[in-house]
Amino acid sequence: MSLTPETPLPPKGKGKALRPVPMLIFGSRWLQLPLYVGLIVAQGVYVVLFLKELWHLFAHAFDFSEQQIMLAVLGLIDVVMISNLLVMVIVGGYETFVSRLNLQGHPDEPEWLSHVNASVLKIKLAMAIIGISSIHLLRTFIEAGALASGKSVYTETGVMWQTIIHTVFILSAIGIAYVDRVSNMAVDEAKRASAH
Repeated sequence: MSLTPETPLPPKGKGKALRPVPMLIFGSRWLQLPLYVGLIVAQGVYVVLFLKELWHLFAHAFDFSEQQIMLAVLGLIDVVMISNLLVMVIVGGYETFVSRLNLQGHPDEPEWLSHVNASVLKIKLAMAIIGISSIHLLRTFIEAGALASGKSVYTETGVMWQTIIHTVFILSAIGIAYVDRVSNMAVDEAKRASAH
């Protein structure tokens, strides 16, 4: 029989009771729950779309030209990237704005989730949108090869506007990242100043 004293339990944190109006305001974050559930349903729709596109590609594997196969594969990649965007919004948004998921130590915890906050989520979303826009632009460029023959569904003006919009997405992401960096530097300087 061991005579070592038991390790005392740490004191339980006493949560401060909120007044009714702050409790209502803070509790209103749960109104976002149906929105995230709706995005999960949309994720299911994208799975169905992916399987439909994959079956279409498989059924016409011997009929399609190399360009048609490439466009079909880019369509599949597009669906996957949009699905990844949905996962980031669902998981990151819920964790940031609604409630903790408490996934620490879970083997499948996404590595980016441990340091997610509103600004990190914003940058990740901007990068995902640029990736999706890149896939659409690549598809347009591949199909635009038929512009001279007049058989393309795209016009020169349409291709130009898609390129301009993609460039604006890139500049916006750079701007968001720059503002976030400047904000973080200001916070770090304030912490250093208060430490001295």
